Amino acid sequence: MMKAKWLYFLLWFGQLFCFGTSIFAQNQPVSDQIRTLIEGDSTYFNIAFDQYPLHARTELITFYTERAFQPGWSKDEQLTCNAMELRYLIQNASYDGLLPEDYHLDGLNTFFEKYFSGIPLTPLDLAKVDFLLSDAFILYANHIFGGKVHPEHLHSTWEILQKGKEPKVLENLYLAVSENNVKKQLFSLQPKFAIYLRMRQSMKKYLELEQIDSGNNWEKISVNESIELLQESEEINTIRKRLQFWKDLKPYSMQPGTENTYDSVLYQGVKNFQERNGLHPDGVLGKATIEALNKSPQDLIKQVSVNMERLRWLPDTTLQEFILVNIANYALDYINKKDTVLHSNAIVGKTYRKTPVFNGAMSYLVFSPTWTVPPTILKNDVIPAVKKNQNYLQSKNMRILDFSGNEISPSSINWSKVNGDNFKYMVRQDPGPSNALGRVKFMFPNKHNVYIHDTPSRSQFSKEDRALSSGCIRIEHPVDLAKLLLSDQEKWTDELIKEALADSKERSVSLTRKIPVIILYLTLWTDSRKKEQVRKDIYDRDNELYKLMQKPI
Repeated sequence: MMKAKWLYFLLWFGQLFCFGTSIFAQNQPVSDQIRTLIEGDSTYFNIAFDQYPLHARTELITFYTERAFQPGWSKDEQLTCNAMELRYLIQNASYDGLLPEDYHLDGLNTFFEKYFSGIPLTPLDLAKVDFLLSDAFILYANHIFGGKVHPEHLHSTWEILQKGKEPKVLENLYLAVSENNVKKQLFSLQPKFAIYLRMRQSMKKYLELEQIDSGNNWEKISVNESIELLQESEEINTIRKRLQFWKDLKPYSMQPGTENTYDSVLYQGVKNFQERNGLHPDGVLGKATIEALNKSPQDLIKQVSVNMERLRWLPDTTLQEFILVNIANYALDYINKKDTVLHSNAIVGKTYRKTPVFNGAMSYLVFSPTWTVPPTILKNDVIPAVKKNQNYLQSKNMRILDFSGNEISPSSINWSKVNGDNFKYMVRQDPGPSNALGRVKFMFPNKHNVYIHDTPSRSQFSKEDRALSSGCIRIEHPVDLAKLLLSDQEKWTDELIKEALADSKERSVSLTRKIPVIILYLTLWTDSRKKEQVRKDIYDRDNELYKLMQKPI
């Protein structure tokens, strides 16, 4: 908090200078120094910025040449309010999950502190400040527009199409200096999603909480067995304080000697916390709840940072109708005209058969689908199962077909010599109650052969950990989704849909429009109630991205 107050003081103090009169003697106009740096020998330029290498030299040459080498951040040999504001915004780049040091903060501080102390800045000093501020603006603008890290640098795949247009950062820079609205021009490049601004507020909150907790060692809570209502434990008082720290529980009075009793008030606070963390709100202090309670403000700052970065990778296109799957949330949402029309629990890929992050366009659905077993599942699951049990295929309503569609008798195959590499047939499961795809599948053709579908294994939706599939997305309410997607086709009444679901043959139905499907991975976001929703990093992707974000430019 003291640091924040100091920054506000500096901004205020700097503004006094903005409106004062010039006190600095000049030996040579700043514009001449800017021109010398640009047109002079490159060695001179490199020496001048040896300590603070610039990142956008080409853009800077364009910017200052078109301005006839006039400075953008000083006037009458005095730094402008705009310059003060940009420095202040850079100091607070951490609110975007970014590193202030990436934007020349150390170099700028050297000049600004000299300026605030009353020591005259030379024309060369002012020229250097101008270059540093402009370069910082360009780099910061590019980062908040499209992210600091490119997804291709990750080991995991992120194949959602990125923003189609490059930002016109130089235009924003011109307007920032000419109209004195640096904050407006810079932040106009932030993602347009309301969720991004809410997450920025959450980041501010977590950074403040980190300062509050800075003198404490975040005590790890450890329990041997789950704790339930009215039970006693030495960890209860620590858990109570932890929930009050996170505002999931208001302070309340207790009878003396009951500090270690799991009472009904604490029980409600635990349920509030569980809901925010995507856990079953049963009030039981089990392993998953304790694990979530052990996350410190620093842990959550990291989580906000990486998820703000992921939002910066997304295209800004406003969609009226789309399907959103958040892998880490184990959930699917069908959104139409900005309203969530359907929310469904989902099952996603196992940690060793991860559901990929990508987007596509849903064009049709299939009632009573057959299932052609993918090669990986055929090799790792089906063939070994048949070798153990010759009746496996029959019990699963599966048939062996050659690639011309002719059925092959299992008894004609020497299974002792078969493996996933030499098996020259395909295995197909017919429609029915035990079909792995359930009663309907939703198709958005993609190279991963991933789609959304029903499942006969309904009990799995009650589990907290639902990373259980081989990559595809199983949903709890597939029939409701089918009805919504076909609601504009009068032919598809509830009765006809019911009939198609029970059919013994596949029935494909084209949609009247292609519906965007976005499959992403967010482990923390701030909802419309301004509550942080925290999820487990099931694929261990956050640390890799955070380390890349922490690397200096």
